Amino acid sequence: MIFLEVHLGPEFFLLVLLMLFGIPVLFTVIGFLIRRRNKKVASVFFILAVVYLLVSLGTCLSLT
Repeated sequence: MIFLEVHLGPEFFLLVLLMLFGIPVLFTVIGFLIRRRNKKVASVFFILAVVYLLVSLGTCLSLT
């Protein structure tokens, strides 16, 4: 029954970390790039980054 065993290697761990922290970092960078032209849109990106980070950490860390 070797085919039923699941091996969660470092690629899976990296994917989870990228999903947890990659998108909020991307939103933050976009917010800083847009900040000079339009401050309201930049603040929306900052809020989205914080909300995404809180939801993703709450969802993934609530398994313990």
